[in-house]
Amino acid sequence: MARKPPPRRSSAPQDKPPSRSRWEGKAKPDWLSRALARAGAMPLHEAEEAIKSGRVTLNGRVVQQPLAPVPEGAVLRVDGVPIQREVETRVLAFHKPADLLTSTVGQHGTGTVYEVLLPQLPDELSRYTWHAIGRLDRGTTGLLLFTNDEKLVAHVTSPETHLPKRYVATVQGTADEEKVEPLRRGVLLEDGPTRPAKVKIRDAHTVEVSITEGRHHQVKRMLGAVGLPVRALHREAVGEVVLDVPEGTFRLLTPEEISQGLRFSGAGAERTHGQH
Repeated sequence: MARKPPPRRSSAPQDKPPSRSRWEGKAKPDWLSRALARAGAMPLHEAEEAIKSGRVTLNGRVVQQPLAPVPEGAVLRVDGVPIQREVETRVLAFHKPADLLTSTVGQHGTGTVYEVLLPQLPDELSRYTWHAIGRLDRGTTGLLLFTNDEKLVAHVTSPETHLPKRYVATVQGTADEEKVEPLRRGVLLEDGPTRPAKVKIRDAHTVEVSITEGRHHQVKRMLGAVGLPVRALHREAVGEVVLDVPEGTFRLLTPEEISQGLRFSGAGAERTHGQH
């Protein structure tokens, strides 16, 4: 009786070449509606409507999907008019009142900084998408910067930039040099030690604090750690940009204030957000 042939061994599985992202090695594209908003052609919601209605072309072809990718170097037109995608970095210095959220959405009847700022913008500025540079919590007043450049948001809010933010706190209790001295060396908080802060006592209940980090409620927690709970907090300056407009109003920073006051040359850093 003939023997059955031995079963054939399956060949060893071949190693598959590693999969490559569609955009590996290339600049990841923006999507169409956001590209138009970033270029200052129109606000994001208007860009979406223009795209859906067939008014926008990408490299000569009508595209009606707002999330369509826009490769580097692509030519965009709205109603036949070419869009310049490389735009100047703009920064607004806004004097935030109390009882406003640094958010695009209000909560429980509380308004937002955008509801106060955006209606004031002239047409040439209202076309941009504006990003808050960091946050101030609901009760904190003072200087809040906005920009159309997300790289600047990352630069200013990164602790690696060491850009100082100056606050003035009204405190409970009596401030004296002995109490605030630990802040100049750095204090231990629940999320780790802080960097040394610059501290000045303006009067018995008013303390000026400058920090180069941006953790959640950092200034309030630092002062609380040395027995000076904060009753009110106001931000006076970011870098060398000093608040100089009335409450609820804004002004446009000059290119020199952006490059020198905020130390920004166009190179972004890791993004880190914090509330104070």
